[in-house]
Amino acid sequence: MTPKRIIETCQERGIGRLFITDHNVARGALEMADSAPEMVIPGQEILTTQGELLALFIKDEIPSMLSPMETIDILRRQGAVISISHPFDHYRQGHWRYEKLRAILPHVDAIEVFNARSFSRSMNERAFALARETGKLGTVGSDAHSYREIGRATLRMQPFSGSEEFLASLRTATPDTRLSSPMIRLTSRWAKLRKSLP
Repeated sequence: MTPKRIIETCQERGIGRLFITDHNVARGALEMADSAPEMVIPGQEILTTQGELLALFIKDEIPSMLSPMETIDILRRQGAVISISHPFDHYRQGHWRYEKLRAILPHVDAIEVFNARSFSRSMNERAFALARETGKLGTVGSDAHSYREIGRATLRMQPFSGSEEFLASLRTATPDTRLSSPMIRLTSRWAKLRKSLP
């Protein structure tokens, strides 16, 4: 996927703001935000020693495989918004053990209550129930690894500028969500294979 075509696809689909959250790297997100600051907000999906965190509004790349609290401390110093990505998707490397998840909740801003790439609705339903029980805000994600997935999960929000306004707007956001086909994961595997070819 190229930055130019990602932005064009968002424009075609009426998406006004876009979070770029690559796994354990932020260079691409930061470069896209520099070139299209009116649309792109840089983020990163970070694998900690216990599970994955989703960081939004980052300023610098965060190293992976630190403890959750070390990672959160770095993110707080950057003024980032911190969400827990796909917490009940046990098919992914970065899923959380339940007791570790509960322990980290007081230190994050939100829970991803819908991820379009989750294998079943029940995984998202459990995340939504946990957010409601604990009073956490809910984020949604297309988790797009291909152009066709862009916009599978969006939020209709009041305009915002910066992380604090984003969190305020998130309280009244309206989600529009659709699961991607499980077959879409073949797209990711093909991309990895293609990169490994000489």
